[in-house]
Amino acid sequence: MSNILPPAAGGEVTPATAEPTLSEGSGTGLWKDAFRRLRRNPQAIAGAIIIGLFLLVAALAPILAPYGGNELPGRTEITPINIPGPGELPEYPLGLDRFGGDVLSKLIWGAQASLMIGVISTAIGLAGGMLLGLLAGGLGGWVDSVIMRFVDILLSVPNLLLAVSIAAILGQGQYAVMIAIGASQLPIFARLLRSSMLSQRGSDYILAAQTLGLSRRTITMSHLLPNSVGPVIVQATLSLATAVIDAAALSFLGLGGGLPQTAEWGRMLTYAQAELASSPYLAFLPGACIAITALGFTLLGESLREALDPKTRQK
Repeated sequence: MSNILPPAAGGEVTPATAEPTLSEGSGTGLWKDAFRRLRRNPQAIAGAIIIGLFLLVAALAPILAPYGGNELPGRTEITPINIPGPGELPEYPLGLDRFGGDVLSKLIWGAQASLMIGVISTAIGLAGGMLLGLLAGGLGGWVDSVIMRFVDILLSVPNLLLAVSIAAILGQGQYAVMIAIGASQLPIFARLLRSSMLSQRGSDYILAAQTLGLSRRTITMSHLLPNSVGPVIVQATLSLATAVIDAAALSFLGLGGGLPQTAEWGRMLTYAQAELASSPYLAFLPGACIAITALGFTLLGESLREALDPKTRQK
């Protein structure tokens, strides 16, 4: 039995009987058009540049960082009343922290730690949320009701508060932070995928596939899911920005585990509080890194959302 592809431009359903039709399907054309629009969007370019630099620094941290993430090369330079700041010592361009760690090296290694936490936690939330959304949108009935009530319970708790609660239960540590942030993002992906699938369920190509007698599993996995996943991918890009901020917040609250001198942006903010009056750069530099990185993911995510929006594509 022939598969049914979603309509490319009009309302007619085209059987997938020829190879040219498959290669020119609406899904492929939609993403090609989205990437074409992204390349012409200054906001998307700016976000991509920021993210690219962030990824480059994280990947090349062993080469770029003058010292290791936990090294304290400037211990002898620290006194109770003086912490050398940027430019005071030539071997430490951005100065030292209260432990004698090189701030430049910690910022570079912190990019790697933030990237790992952000990507893994978002992947956990994306995988779990898509599974719940797929079951709810694909099966419907009592399964949909049970899953959505569970999702509603999670959504009733503020995102950061939920992450803090889960991290506190699991114990201090980087893996606990990843699971906590991923779990807090899970209901967002689940509800978004379910909503997208329900909106696609009444489309002409789905009704035609049902008329031809295709099974529910085939319709869901081959047609409904691929055409509903776009908004979820956009949300995943935006959630990376949230994950970076949440990771820093959990570390700031002392839930990230590790040693006090471990290179991580949120932990750097925690131990910079005592020196805010005398050495404000210790808080400003990691805070700026967090803000700029989150801005990059947000700019790219919002641009991708606009590129995939049917209303803006018609302009």
